[in-house]
Amino acid sequence: MPDPSAAATSRWNDLRDRAASSAAMVVIGIFAVHFGGVWFQMLTVFVTAILMWELARMIRPESIVFSMMLAAGTASILSGLLGTHEQWFLLLIFLPAILGTFAMSRERLTFFCFAVMIVAAGWGLVSFRDEYGGIWLYWLILVVIATDVLGYFAGKSIGGPKFWPRVSPKKTWSGTAAGWIGAGLVGALFLVFTDAGWGLVWVSMLLSLASQMGDIAESALKRRMGVKDSSALIPGHGGLFDRFDGLLGAALFLLVIALFVDIPRVDL
Repeated sequence: MPDPSAAATSRWNDLRDRAASSAAMVVIGIFAVHFGGVWFQMLTVFVTAILMWELARMIRPESIVFSMMLAAGTASILSGLLGTHEQWFLLLIFLPAILGTFAMSRERLTFFCFAVMIVAAGWGLVSFRDEYGGIWLYWLILVVIATDVLGYFAGKSIGGPKFWPRVSPKKTWSGTAAGWIGAGLVGALFLVFTDAGWGLVWVSMLLSLASQMGDIAESALKRRMGVKDSSALIPGHGGLFDRFDGLLGAALFLLVIALFVDIPRVDL
């Protein structure tokens, strides 16, 4: 007969590694967001370049040199464009995605779509921080954390029907709903720090959904490529893409909101 205590232990055996890696990245992220300027730019350029490297390695694992060159080119172009606001010039941020697509021997459309999302989110978050202040990025980060943490614990504790078993077999409806609730609570908290109305609660829940879709999109990519993790960059716990997939989805949703909604600037 299976040992119930052993099953319970195995259910939570990734908690320590997950918490440690998440805590380290949260501390670094909060530091960069707080000080802004070159600190946030450097972190964003680094993360964007690594995500491009991992994307290329998942799709074209046989070419180490290509993935390294793609990461270096992404970092160079993005860092060189962060200070400009010329719209025609900003089209150059998509150059790594375009050149990388032509260099792919397979899955060109897949690479292009993910690469465009990565570089757009990288440049967009820096511009968003400069224009609207750091409070909104704290809100973004905390919504993603609440979505991930509450979804993890609810999914492990409650279980139940799967949200999308063909793509993400571990994600449950209980965890998904718990993430929405957590995000709504974060939105309610930030009513204290901003002039936003109660609509921020619903926007936070939509942001949570976008975060979950980012997670599912990366899960679908890994299943399509036949890989377990985006890389082995974080010992025993995958790559940066595995930790930033939700933030990527939420960031893109936030940038779309900024195109249609008048967001008030809130300084730290």
